[in-house]
Amino acid sequence: MYGNNKAVQGGVMQWSLCRLRTHQWCFLLFNVLLFHALLFGADFVEEYLLQPTPGVYTDGIVVDIREKARKLDLSNARENVSQNYPIANPDACRNSDLFLVVIVFSSTANSTQRDAVRRTWANQTNVQGFPVRILFFLGSTQTFAAQDALMTESDYYGDIVQSHAVEDSSIRSPREKTVLALRWVIAFCPVARFVLLTKDSAFVNLPAIGGYLLGLHRHPEDLYLGRVIQRESPDRDPNSIGYLPPGLYPEKYLPEYCDGTAYIVSQDVVRKVYIASRVVRAPVPADVFVGLCAKKAGVAPTHSARFSGEKHIRYNACCYHYLFSSAGMAGKELERVWVDLGQKGRRCSLLKTYYGLVSCKALTYLDKLSFFNSS
Repeated sequence: MYGNNKAVQGGVMQWSLCRLRTHQWCFLLFNVLLFHALLFGADFVEEYLLQPTPGVYTDGIVVDIREKARKLDLSNARENVSQNYPIANPDACRNSDLFLVVIVFSSTANSTQRDAVRRTWANQTNVQGFPVRILFFLGSTQTFAAQDALMTESDYYGDIVQSHAVEDSSIRSPREKTVLALRWVIAFCPVARFVLLTKDSAFVNLPAIGGYLLGLHRHPEDLYLGRVIQRESPDRDPNSIGYLPPGLYPEKYLPEYCDGTAYIVSQDVVRKVYIASRVVRAPVPADVFVGLCAKKAGVAPTHSARFSGEKHIRYNACCYHYLFSSAGMAGKELERVWVDLGQKGRRCSLLKTYYGLVSCKALTYLDKLSFFNSS
């Protein structure tokens, strides 16, 4: 009897849908389109609009930076370069066919988080059959005991590079670490075709990133790929730590740049940004600083909505199987997500991927609303 009632209800619903008038169908279609526009519209628009156009370099400074970057060679100065790195790890990129090197910025005290990253997304040596190398990039320690502990960790894992950059809460520290990381890549890892810079608090989907990079239809030069931030106003508050005076940066908006949670540059961009860093003096966060240097070198960022930027994306296996990154991942969550993704991520059809993206984007949007309401 219950089964018969269910069949009757299904038949009534189908009959009701069939009897909808044209304006009712249009209303339903409009709401479906509106729902998708709210979830994906901004991503589609940004993906279309924020694509770099081929550059014509007439500015003398741009031409000079690009020429210096082309000629830059630190291979004969490795011993001098090593002096800036208490743990230089000069043989980390011995593979002459290295496809991607991943620089994970970490704090010296974050050994537990580094271990979680090692056990999860960083526990792979190739993507799509091409070799990758994952390294943690740190600043200086405060005590001899902390340095001894870091040396022991380095000896055990062999995946640490330490610079002389002071780790503190100032804007200068992350910026200095970024420049030193680029210099290290130029000196000790010049064979890598691409460099991914990220943080130890992020989840990174290396197989998806590798597939994307291998599918590029253009020559991998001038690639600066991430979640592009645009039309952001400079900090004009004199009492702020990030104060940017109009005399130093007179423009109304900061240049377009990739959010620092995770972004990719080609090897030539590493060199161009490093050369440009010598003339850019603005006291801005590290990711903005890279954007300023890239603009100085005639490199425009490419936007991909598959990078989450600074947002933490609510977990769904097929959503994470498609995304490139998600921010704000503590060690326990990283491990839980990694285990589940290994079990379910390989079974993601096109329909499941679509449902997963809708689900995780909707939940992330609701989380954002909840945050503002609680604030």
